[in-house]
Amino acid sequence: MELSRNLRVDSVSRLQPTPPHAIEARETVSAAVATMRRERTGCILVTRAGRLVGIFTDRDLMARVLGPGLPLCTPMAECLTPNPVTIRPKDTVQTAIRRMEEGGYRHLPVVDESNRPVGILSAQRVVHYLVEHFPGLVYNHPPDPNRVPDQADGA
Repeated sequence: MELSRNLRVDSVSRLQPTPPHAIEARETVSAAVATMRRERTGCILVTRAGRLVGIFTDRDLMARVLGPGLPLCTPMAECLTPNPVTIRPKDTVQTAIRRMEEGGYRHLPVVDESNRPVGILSAQRVVHYLVEHFPGLVYNHPPDPNRVPDQADGA
């Protein structure tokens, strides 16, 4: 498999983004945190009438709510990251990686033509995709993580 070709050809849907977990903008931070804990996710999408208006991450919780001392009854609309960078299911993996790298994002909302969430693409999914292209390097590491080679390998 040629990685550079596949990055340009494979679509985001090939990465099987996780189903979106969303909450309405009028809901509270405590409701968002409860959903994030229940679903074991680091982010939640914020919608208004089913359309994406923002994203709320564990980083937002720390920096925009707990840091400034806002109460957990604060509406999501006051502490989300508005208008997040998104990706479409048919966009290329290369486009997704570029957007994640440029913005320093760990999650990208996947939306349809009407800006309705259809998934969340995580950096973890991208890493798994890359591992598929280099299984020999990834799976041939020694089983003992504390084992260190006596000499450096390579030039």
